[in-house]
Amino acid sequence: MPVLSALEHIYGEAAEVQQARYSAALAAFARVYGPGPIHVFRAPGRVNLIGEHTDYNHGFVLPVPLDHDMLLLARPRPDGTVRLHNIEPDFAPRTFAIGPTITPASKGDWSNYVRGAAQMVARHISPSPPVYDPPAPPVYGGANVRGMDALVDAAPPYGIPRGAGLSSSSALTVVAALALAHFNGWQPDPVPFARMCSEAEWYVGTRGGIMDQFIALLARPGHALFLDCRPQTPPRPSRPPSVPPNFGGEGGGGSPWYTFAHIPLPLNHRFLVADTGVRHTNVRGEYNLRVAACRAGMACLCPRYPGITHLRDVQGVAWAELAALLPEVLTVAEARAHFDRADLDDVPLPTDEAELRVRACCRHVHSENERVRAAVAALEAGDITTVGHLLNLAHASARDDYDISCPELEVLVEAARGVEGTAGARLTGAGWGGCIVALVRQEAVPDFTTEVPRRYREQTGREPAIFVCRARGGAGLVFPQLASE
Repeated sequence: MPVLSALEHIYGEAAEVQQARYSAALAAFARVYGPGPIHVFRAPGRVNLIGEHTDYNHGFVLPVPLDHDMLLLARPRPDGTVRLHNIEPDFAPRTFAIGPTITPASKGDWSNYVRGAAQMVARHISPSPPVYDPPAPPVYGGANVRGMDALVDAAPPYGIPRGAGLSSSSALTVVAALALAHFNGWQPDPVPFARMCSEAEWYVGTRGGIMDQFIALLARPGHALFLDCRPQTPPRPSRPPSVPPNFGGEGGGGSPWYTFAHIPLPLNHRFLVADTGVRHTNVRGEYNLRVAACRAGMACLCPRYPGITHLRDVQGVAWAELAALLPEVLTVAEARAHFDRADLDDVPLPTDEAELRVRACCRHVHSENERVRAAVAALEAGDITTVGHLLNLAHASARDDYDISCPELEVLVEAARGVEGTAGARLTGAGWGGCIVALVRQEAVPDFTTEVPRRYREQTGREPAIFVCRARGGAGLVFPQLASE
């Protein structure tokens, strides 16, 4: 059966259970929008093995794609309207019109990720629309972009858990952008498209980096993605698209924008993800305070190191030399008043009195970049002990310097480390809840999945969700124009 064959290519041994999920989603789409052809797109979640909060500082990251993913079933429309439904009833239907400037829904509304993607596509669209029946209107400079009727499915147990730090929001942005690009005849190259999707997500008010979108679009089964988040040359216009040199080469790749390499995962160990079940209510505000602290730190270093634009630019300088130039704490008002280069105007911040822990945040970024490079070298050498040690160090830095842990994360990390066969464990994602990632010997996985929940329950009264990280492929069109009855 073609459907099952395609799913086996993506999900491997889980193809049959995924087939039931896809069938249910197709039926749900037909109930909402009626019979006709349906296109199915997907984008994976991700877990970042190491390299937390380094991407927006132009640092190094090492994410892995998950088989938990976001599906978007869609049908092109003859006009510029987007109609959205979600298979989960918590998310109300939404409708909006595409254009170069799209009005946001209320703060926190799920459709804003799709709106940001649609606005990006409208601004970068190809002038040559595909042939559909009825034909699409001409597309020039973001006007008259073809919309879509869409149904999103990220429901458990196969979807990306919400708010767990596994990139569900970025997956929604990417999969919506892919669908709208496809329906408008735009075939962007993955590298520049990943950057565009990352900037599209700024629409919701979080100034994140490029990691989530890159792993979603460039994932390779069985591999982590070692990504250098610093552009190697200034961005070029994306229209018309062109193939970047050496993109996707064996053993690694690069482009005029970024360099990256696919790193094989160990065969005798598994990365396990455990979800605390805790969701912080102000992640966006706390996240932006740390973005601001890093920018303020960069501004403090500028007089000594002229021309730097991100903390990554001083990665080769000894930390002791940098620490002497950095204040321990600045308020937002002080950073704005004394450091023109802090450039905080585009970062939504709570108040001018809010404190920025400049030195500690910069220390985390500086040390974390070194840990990522060391972890890649250890993985390539098969040195699991060192990889585990680096995970533990990364957790301590995220907790003590970046201050993004919480009591439940600490309990879960300690429970994971207490299982024989666990090489190391740390929090992953934005922090303040969400998930941990642990490196576990293959034969110890059953003990881990039994003991960690028991210990976590005893201390918190919560039940953690645990799953083995199975690195699958990247985002794309799964099925073009499946028929529905």
